[in-house]
Amino acid sequence: MSSLPNNLKKISLFLERLPGIGEKTANRLAFYFLRLPDEDLKDFAESISSLKTKTKFCKNCFNLTENNLCSICEDGKRDRSVITVVETVLDLLSFETGNIYNGIYHVLHGKIDPLNHVGPDDIRIKELLERIKELTGSPIRQAQGKRVNGLKEIILATNPDMEGEVTAMYIKEKIQNLKSPYRVNKIKITRLAYGLPIGANLEYADYMTLKKAIEGRNKF
Repeated sequence: MSSLPNNLKKISLFLERLPGIGEKTANRLAFYFLRLPDEDLKDFAESISSLKTKTKFCKNCFNLTENNLCSICEDGKRDRSVITVVETVLDLLSFETGNIYNGIYHVLHGKIDPLNHVGPDDIRIKELLERIKELTGSPIRQAQGKRVNGLKEIILATNPDMEGEVTAMYIKEKIQNLKSPYRVNKIKITRLAYGLPIGANLEYADYMTLKKAIEGRNKF
């Protein structure tokens, strides 16, 4: 890399700091940028330079957006009686792939992780509880003209690791401890099902995966 011009070398070194990018890939990407038309490179540079200033949190769900509300919260066709709680925006994007879910979200931006000094106050749990207070018992009108009695279900979709489990349990307890007039007993709190992925081989499944698969088995 020492034979590269300084500006190209700086770009390559920066790219090498990105997740999953090694030295050779960084060099290839730097040369790719060099071959881009000036207009495309200028647009890319402007997008990078304005990334931090234009991107902000949705005031409702803390998804990333350039406006006060993200496109999901602005969508009148979404079912606002169901909130799925996820750890990151990338988790939200996974749900949005394939149109498998039509509710709304709450992004925590992390999970409770005492070993890394991340507690409940460091993620967006307080804001979730405030949303629940606002929605509980408040009739809302769906796009189809139906009226529902506020919030019906909260899906805890934190990751199935130790920290994700702790986060889900903490949130569940906090919701259940909300005092009157918040009718939390009317809200169904659910957790994503665990089990074997499609195409998996039982021979290679670990104990906990099999245990969860047995516990969550469905009628066939």
